[in-house]
Amino acid sequence: MQKYTKEEILKIAEKQDVKFVRLQFTDIHGQPKNVAITVRQLEKALNNECMFDGSSIEGFVRIEESDMYLRPDYNTFVIFPWSESGARTARLICDVYNPDGTPFEGDPRYVLKKEIEHAARLGYTFNVGPECEFYLFHIDEDGNPTTITNDKGGYFDLAPIDRGEACRRDICLTLEKMGFEIEASHHEVAAGQHEIGFKYDEVLAAADNTITFRFVVKTIALRHNLHATFMPKPIFGASGSGMHTNMSLFKNGKNAFYDESDELGLSQDAYHFIAGLIDHVKSMSIITNPLVNSYKRLVPGYEAPVYIAWSAHNRSPLIRVPASRGAATRLELRNADPACNPYLEMAVCLAAGLDGIERGLTPPPAIDSNIYAMTRRDLENTNIETLPASLQEAIRAFKGDPFMMRTLGDHVYKKYLHAKQHEWDEYRMRVSQWELDSYLKKY
Repeated sequence: MQKYTKEEILKIAEKQDVKFVRLQFTDIHGQPKNVAITVRQLEKALNNECMFDGSSIEGFVRIEESDMYLRPDYNTFVIFPWSESGARTARLICDVYNPDGTPFEGDPRYVLKKEIEHAARLGYTFNVGPECEFYLFHIDEDGNPTTITNDKGGYFDLAPIDRGEACRRDICLTLEKMGFEIEASHHEVAAGQHEIGFKYDEVLAAADNTITFRFVVKTIALRHNLHATFMPKPIFGASGSGMHTNMSLFKNGKNAFYDESDELGLSQDAYHFIAGLIDHVKSMSIITNPLVNSYKRLVPGYEAPVYIAWSAHNRSPLIRVPASRGAATRLELRNADPACNPYLEMAVCLAAGLDGIERGLTPPPAIDSNIYAMTRRDLENTNIETLPASLQEAIRAFKGDPFMMRTLGDHVYKKYLHAKQHEWDEYRMRVSQWELDSYLKKY
């Protein structure tokens, strides 16, 4: 990540003829919001003097206490490579503060920062590499997205079968201009499904990058007359989109998950971290898999993990330990999807792992056989549990784990729970097309 001072930002903005600056933040659902200012107001913004109305933002504050301040993180300054009506626009990601100068506890970025401080007190830093999958769909004549894919390709296919290649290429080039290091770009399993991998980073930067990545993908796709969606399961019968989350702890400059003397090359910290994730993964599901639609991806028969287990030898369990060792030793949590709020998702992952370390938890034995091929009796004999099967089950698990309130804080916990209960109630009362097709004539 580039390190900037206030003076450097002002000079760059002047030299690059920046006209507008977006002061960006996110609501509790991870949806990016922004206050746009002219470049003449940039110095004021850099002095933390820009105010906005927080009462209109999901999960923020009541109208009686709506004045909030945006404090830009100088290191997130970037100029968008595209122009908007000929005017260059820059972006600064901001932390949200109360008028009295204290951090706003409902800011998802603040929730993550608290866990970063928790890790630092224990001597750790946390690196994360998310892998976001997405679909590209055609747009109809009215500009609305369809579920018609722009190709019929499959895993690692090339053009002309992969007709999304040009769009992916432009996304990669745009991201590189914005400071991303792109590691891989390819067609995914389903028609119209894609993945672009970017290099891991320290966790706060990784969460910022995930928000930026989703915004850039959608922006560039639209310029190709396509709609990019990170909806977990947009098409029945096709693979869903995940956000596999690769994680590693470092201590004193060394990978804390690596131990060359261990049979699997894993340290006790790594085993405790795995155990912490397993202990809390059900209650975390409302964060890692936040939508009603998320649980239509988490079903048996597809590559998405359903069973709570771990392994260093195969890809079917919930937690996988990739083969790399030494400085590259990491854990991969495979159930998260790209609709999640990355600040909250990464915060709960770190908190769960640290809880495992602090409590000295031991994970269950690794499952090295293909879980997808195991029978129900096999699963019962090995005591393998499953993730919540619906948002309703995730809500129940969330409410039953005090760890979640401690991690998220009282404000985010209550606002998020209320929003998800409302979402579930809205969904369960709707009459779907499947119900009409199945019951209308028959009954």
